[in-house]
Amino acid sequence: MPIVTNDLLVPHKSTVPANKNDPVELFVRERDGTPLGLLPERKAVLMLHGRSIPALAAFDLQHTSYSWAEHLAKAGYDVFMMDLQGSGRSPRPKMNEPRNASPANQNLLTPRPPGFTPGPVEYKFQLNNSNSDRDELHTVVEYIRKERNVDKVAFVGYSAAGLTMGPYAVNNPTRVESLFLLAPVFPPDGTSTPPSTLPQPGFPMFLGTRWGLEQGWNRELGCDGQRELGIVEKAWAAVMESDPVGRNWGPPEGLNRIRNFVRWGWNKTTAAQGGVLGGRVPVLIVYGEHDATVNTSPPSTDPELNFSVPALYDAITGDHKLMVKLACAGHTVVWETQHKNVHNLSKHWLKHLKVDGKTQGVFNMDTDGNLSPA
Repeated sequence: MPIVTNDLLVPHKSTVPANKNDPVELFVRERDGTPLGLLPERKAVLMLHGRSIPALAAFDLQHTSYSWAEHLAKAGYDVFMMDLQGSGRSPRPKMNEPRNASPANQNLLTPRPPGFTPGPVEYKFQLNNSNSDRDELHTVVEYIRKERNVDKVAFVGYSAAGLTMGPYAVNNPTRVESLFLLAPVFPPDGTSTPPSTLPQPGFPMFLGTRWGLEQGWNRELGCDGQRELGIVEKAWAAVMESDPVGRNWGPPEGLNRIRNFVRWGWNKTTAAQGGVLGGRVPVLIVYGEHDATVNTSPPSTDPELNFSVPALYDAITGDHKLMVKLACAGHTVVWETQHKNVHNLSKHWLKHLKVDGKTQGVFNMDTDGNLSPA
């Protein structure tokens, strides 16, 4: 079946404080495996990135079998990948000025740009917040529903995408068919309410390095063969391809501009709200056994930084919920050898909304894709 690829710019009225009320265009890539006339029904899937990896690098890495979106499109789904503002190919307000990087990161900006010297930030606030992220998600959901003539959209979220997709699904069950969360960030005792003032003081962006990516990844390597040789370079190149400004900043291999945002409203109270998750919106949670990013150990004394994937499963009150722990996988599983099993698991979930024929339960998956009850 042919796959049609479209790069879209979806109109949106910004609610990011830095460019509030400005008309902007959100970047969305579509990998359509259901061209009109070929299938009786079209199922739309929307994929949302995490904190530091843009959508195309996470979901459409053009290297051997790593494109998750292509895998789902070949299975007959109409797949959309979006970048929130401050990430990837969507607008990045206040992020083009090197001075607006975190003061702790500004020393990385040598020897480029020419003449730059570290100093206080010019825009003294965090960039995005939970409201602006959910507003952008809503705009893209409505675009898909209208343009593709579907009532509901199936969600696939990676890492910090859970902070946006989870609460959105709770409040919009008529628009969300199901929820597949890979390595979701979930602070069970996180705050439910926004700060008293927005925007919050701070700075708009962090800067990430290729070495920082590899170093963090190395800490979660727990078995032989977890990561193929040379994949760090392939992954970093994909991140840089989505950052036309950061890739020209020092060090020589470029820098990843990572948005700084304040969040609220995703915790054990939200996950249980109205019995929506696991009820009207079935949920599948998947994470790696070596993922220390979203499973804080030992627990942090700061509830905002104390994350637990099993706590999310426990907080969901509906019966239609499943959780799968992947052997030999860490937080960066989208680029690890277990990626094929993640792709197959999501394809099966989107079609059947089951795991191993069941709609509830906790499972382990080995590197061959075999499931067993936990």
